[in-house]
Amino acid sequence: MIYPWHASQWRQLAGHWQNQPNAWLFTGRENTGKTAFARFVAKALLCESPTAGNEPCGDCASCHLLEQGSHPDFYELAPELPEDGAVGRKLLQIKIDAVRGIVDNIYLTSVRGGRRVVLVHPAEAMNVQAANGLLKVLEEPPSHVVFLLVTHARDKLLPTIKSRCRQMLLPAPSHQEALAYLNDKGVADAGSLLAFHSGAPLFDHMPEADEMRAELIRLLAAPRLLAILDYAAAFDKQKQPLAVFLDWLHKWLLDIGLAQQGMPPLYYPDFAGESAKTAAKTDAGRLFALAGRLNRLVPYGYHTLSVKMQLESLLIDYLDFWQNK
Repeated sequence: MIYPWHASQWRQLAGHWQNQPNAWLFTGRENTGKTAFARFVAKALLCESPTAGNEPCGDCASCHLLEQGSHPDFYELAPELPEDGAVGRKLLQIKIDAVRGIVDNIYLTSVRGGRRVVLVHPAEAMNVQAANGLLKVLEEPPSHVVFLLVTHARDKLLPTIKSRCRQMLLPAPSHQEALAYLNDKGVADAGSLLAFHSGAPLFDHMPEADEMRAELIRLLAAPRLLAILDYAAAFDKQKQPLAVFLDWLHKWLLDIGLAQQGMPPLYYPDFAGESAKTAAKTDAGRLFALAGRLNRLVPYGYHTLSVKMQLESLLIDYLDFWQNK
């Protein structure tokens, strides 16, 4: 399917259907429907009876096989999940063995006599070896094979990979479109969740994480040492990576920075009063220093560091910042 906010991009692509590149790179914000768009393009490329507008018919054998996840000419590269399905604190990657497995097949004859399509999402999840392996294929692509790459972080891709793809920006929906979508789905606290997720409506619903995040913001509004230690232990029990906590805290600090400039919050609108009070009693220099410490930890978001100890240290630093010592 294609979400309504990507309809014009589809019309643009379909209008030049006979001028297909060997590789597309679809870029844009995370959780806005880029992978769904790429799957729709893949379905159209493989369809055996496309409509006059180059849309997939949905009735041919190829369309049915793709819907069932068993199309022999469709290949998908995505981060490998652990066998138990528990992601936890592992950084999920697309590895070289997965790329090699697909490369070994795409040079063979198409099973159904048409194109072959390779979907890679998110492309920035490829490790260095996998990215270089895919690059070799993109440099001399086999005929009748189309690569569809989806990325949330275009700047993390190799420049040589980007240069071998035709790029298309898939925009995020407007606030009204995103809010209407969530309301139609019956999502509770749609406005608050949409703000936290930067206006991207297709986020995963994780009630436990949402409650843990709300508990953190209540703590940050009035931090206490014992409560900090209790929170660090509770967060650690959930086996969430440090990257998740850094994201939550970073967004809170950004809201405080906005309040220091007399601007409304972006990420936690329900706590506008609390962020404004914190902004009034702190200064920008100390705020930037604390944000800098978080930035230095970002590369270790999925590291084997003790998450509990990192949270305790960061939150104690925040307590000093909040107390303006």
